[in-house]
Amino acid sequence: MADDHPLFRQALVLAVSRVAPQAQILETGTLAAAAAAASTAQGLRLILLDLKMPGAMGYSGIAMLHAERPEVPILVVSSAEGAAVAEEAQQLGAVGFLSKDSDLGTIEAAIARALGGRAPAAGATSPPEPLPQDVAGLTPTQLRVLREVIDGKLNKQIAHDLAMSEATVKAHMTTIMRKLGVQNRTQAALVARSLGLDLKH
Repeated sequence: MADDHPLFRQALVLAVSRVAPQAQILETGTLAAAAAAASTAQGLRLILLDLKMPGAMGYSGIAMLHAERPEVPILVVSSAEGAAVAEEAQQLGAVGFLSKDSDLGTIEAAIARALGGRAPAAGATSPPEPLPQDVAGLTPTQLRVLREVIDGKLNKQIAHDLAMSEATVKAHMTTIMRKLGVQNRTQAALVARSLGLDLKH
């Protein structure tokens, strides 16, 4: 459960406890803490994520957590508005999107559907066609490399910052460009930015 508002986390805890009384809930207030929890949690079945929280820019939270645990459904519960936000969230790996204005019953139903392996019907749009630029397919390391590229750093600088060889950076860049369907690092950075993935923080 990743949300920086303690009171709203309490509401989500209540919703989860009604749907899955035996569930163990991990609460985090920043994206970094959420990523750390996701990478180490055993038996993780669902991630509840707020888009607007410390460490997250645009849709970077979805991308980071999906990369950490691609097999775990992510249900976005956010104050961000508009059908486009819901569609983009799903394109990047979320199973559904709910507004924070939703009543408790709606949130409970969405959580139950997500835990059951079905996309939440309430407040969510139909799953869109997959993006040709499959950001959701990037690994955590590839996302970190992409973040450095967005910052305008060269392979040598990236290698130093991430404690890896230049050859490894080049290999990651080749894979990133293939997954994003682009020809060079500039295009890769543009694709990431166009999807709201400002990963600098």
